Amino acid sequence: MNWPMSTIDALKAKERYSLIGGPFGSNLTTRDYVEDGVPVIRGANLPDDRTFHDDDFVFVSEEKADQLSSNLAFAGDLIITQRGTLGQVGIIPQGCRYERYVLSQSQMKLKVDADIADSTYVYYFFRQPETVQYIRNFDSSSGVPHINLGVLKAMRIPLPPLASQRRIVKTVSAYDDLIDNNRRRIKLLEDSVRLLFDEWFVRQRYPGTVPSNEPRMLPKGWRRMPLEDVLWLQRGFDLPSQDREDGAVPIHAASGINGYHNVAKVQGPGIVTGRAGSLGQVRFVHEDFWPLNTTLWVKEFRAAPVRFSLHLLRSMDLERYGQGATMPMLDRKVVHQVQVVVPPESAMQEFETFASDVYDQIKTLQAASEKLRTARNLLLPRLMSGELTG
Repeated sequence: MNWPMSTIDALKAKERYSLIGGPFGSNLTTRDYVEDGVPVIRGANLPDDRTFHDDDFVFVSEEKADQLSSNLAFAGDLIITQRGTLGQVGIIPQGCRYERYVLSQSQMKLKVDADIADSTYVYYFFRQPETVQYIRNFDSSSGVPHINLGVLKAMRIPLPPLASQRRIVKTVSAYDDLIDNNRRRIKLLEDSVRLLFDEWFVRQRYPGTVPSNEPRMLPKGWRRMPLEDVLWLQRGFDLPSQDREDGAVPIHAASGINGYHNVAKVQGPGIVTGRAGSLGQVRFVHEDFWPLNTTLWVKEFRAAPVRFSLHLLRSMDLERYGQGATMPMLDRKVVHQVQVVVPPESAMQEFETFASDVYDQIKTLQAASEKLRTARNLLLPRLMSGELTG
């Protein structure tokens, strides 16, 4: 059965501002950020392993949000990345943490007309690998990857009856439920490593450590040095215009896997962090990979092992070193000069041994989730095309 087709523009709700981009120019900059208030949705809130990350926000005041009334998003709205990591999509869940959200300059919003389309069905349309690649092919920028609202409006989507849309959602979401369960288990494992790092090296309570009597002095054997003496960050690589999807080498952005290539630029395990977009996110990569040009990756581990370096970077709150008002970018030259505390070699190696075992468990769970994603991605186009009825 072939479903009828519709444009995305035809699916938008009848109310004003149902299909809109983020704030223009200087209407929203880092100077508007405050400690608490209305959260701003950025690429970091649109991960590839779930529908929405309802945490780790920056905020604007209630008054600023009122000024940006045309750029607000609410429960049930779809969020699509306009610039940065193209292909990202999320849907604000019912029961979300906040009453309203503000779009960043890098995002677009779609509120679906509930009489003709199920918003989660439309979300799954955007999650299809074919749709993701279609969006990337429309990149209109020679610098930071970018599309425009016109591209989104003109996109065509299969539109079965609502009952069929909901059956498709029910079938596909069963895979995502299993993936989400693995994600929660992974988080518990990651938390165990993070808590140990914080206890041993942030609070400096590694077993046998004798604290200094002086407030700002380090324990015996501990050192303070610039980050560049511990590890060396390098800008990620531009993607060629061809052969992108031919292989199995993951292309890593700071927010997650951004596609696949047939060439590995970096031998794993490794570390990537956001250079442009997703600032502050630091990710561990198990396998050989291609770090995207929107990332920085650790080229050299000079005075610390890999997993210790991962948690050292995460403890630094890298987002605060972003440069630029409209779209902050991480300058590695600035980050390289940041002073960090390094414990004795024996302490780092003990942590590395513990963390290595935990990350092996995480790798197993991630592999299981990847198989589920593969099965889901093979099934989804067949459901949406009408080849299968769900």
